[in-house]
Amino acid sequence: MADSDFVKHDQGGVNARILARESKADFRRVEAASLKLKASFASAEGKRLFIRYFNTFQLGIHFISVIARTRLSHDDVAKVEGHIRTQMERVAEELNRALDGAEALFKANGISSAATYDTVPLELEVGVLSSSSRRYLEILGKLDQLMPVLQTLEIHEVITAQAVDIERAAFKRKVRDVANTARNLATRMRREMNTLDARQAPGESGSTAVPQDPGSSATGQSEPAEAIQAGLEDAGAKEDVEDASLPPHERPEASATPRAAA
Repeated sequence: MADSDFVKHDQGGVNARILARESKADFRRVEAASLKLKASFASAEGKRLFIRYFNTFQLGIHFISVIARTRLSHDDVAKVEGHIRTQMERVAEELNRALDGAEALFKANGISSAATYDTVPLELEVGVLSSSSRRYLEILGKLDQLMPVLQTLEIHEVITAQAVDIERAAFKRKVRDVANTARNLATRMRREMNTLDARQAPGESGSTAVPQDPGSSATGQSEPAEAIQAGLEDAGAKEDVEDASLPPHERPEASATPRAAA
């Protein structure tokens, strides 16, 4: 008897519910061209993180790389871009190590196939605005690949259910933090642009601020650079505090590779 004879499976209702609960991102002011890429997410975690955070990241990094660069120091913008890129590289490397570790456990335990989902995959065409957005989309894809692999190891009792929960929560937080960092730094840079406008308004009404050169701010003062640097330090300190607050087995260096159950 086939499983379909006595089990009702999802016919797309799960995806509809996920999409219905999220508000649409406002891209009406984004005039940049985008590369249309096919994306597919099968896991519950991958679907929800993509829907909730991909566009948040895209809007944040677009503001930083395109809009802020027209008003603030190019060096300051490059520092912010570099911080986000480094964060993404670190998360991608940890996901790669986790996938490699899981593959090794599959081979060591004679596991030939991974668990699959009975829900309909979330398949859509994504407009990617930048290389940073493409990298973030790849990170989401890696997380989506890892989720059923971890579940497979738990089903075979190679790792415990608790270990799966720890790994799942840790990687969801890391992927989410990338988008939140981009959003928070974009907000800080927007404030600095508003501050520049307020300073120039009394004597330059109707004029348009233009950066003096790639290495200086629009007013020639150091306040915007200092404020942006403070934002970078806040973002880095937040990551360090969050990692330090985790139990030892949940920290990045400990959670990158699934461990076999005792």
